[in-house]
Amino acid sequence: MRSWPVRVGSVLAAAGLWQALTAADARLWLRFDRLPTLDEIAAEAARQLTTPVFALDLAQSLLRILTGFALATLAGLAAGVALGRSARARDVLLPLLEAVRPIPAIALVPVAILLFPTDEQGIVFITFAAAFFPIAVSTRHAVRALPTSWEDAVRTLGGGGRHVLWHVVLPGILPGVFGGLSVGMGVAWICVISAEMISGEFGVGYRTWQAYTLVDYPGVIVGMVTIGLLGWLTSAGVELAGRRITRWLPRSERSPA
Repeated sequence: MRSWPVRVGSVLAAAGLWQALTAADARLWLRFDRLPTLDEIAAEAARQLTTPVFALDLAQSLLRILTGFALATLAGLAAGVALGRSARARDVLLPLLEAVRPIPAIALVPVAILLFPTDEQGIVFITFAAAFFPIAVSTRHAVRALPTSWEDAVRTLGGGGRHVLWHVVLPGILPGVFGGLSVGMGVAWICVISAEMISGEFGVGYRTWQAYTLVDYPGVIVGMVTIGLLGWLTSAGVELAGRRITRWLPRSERSPA
């Protein structure tokens, strides 16, 4: 609680600096004379909050991000555990994943447009691809980092492979998994907004790009702030879930997410 005044103060200081520079039309190498002031941004935000389109854009972006992220979580966990525990899975899957992983998810937009019958499915696919690789890689490394003595102890007591998976592997990798989930959520937001700008019809990213094409700079800033808030809230949700699920761990071993 002692850190909150400092955090709030830093935001207020940044907002005050923005207002001072934009109101004075400052041109200190950076051209603040082209940017809207805080009162113009606040007026545009108040106007958008009263329109049904704003709520529709929020719902559309959240639906896309949550759907893609949920699918990426399931697939990333399964792939990471398989890669970490099975040499055959590594031989089959690892070359393919390592060949695709360096490709930015947003570069897959043309493929998604050709592959999926609707833009909506394509945007969800881009979100899935963005979040999948951080989750899968972090899960694989977490599995490989587990002490072998844990599994040896369970097998010595008569536990089988399924028992080891459910009672040793999955609980043991949770801190690393939630680290990957946190990174995956951030990357997913970057890519879903970019995909909405390119091929969307609704969503915060689409509306922000539309405001830019109409030279509505207060609308652009409102869109940027909305994206930041949505990303912060969803990432905070992942971190909160991680702390709740791993509360049984010693504090020094908890993942910061």
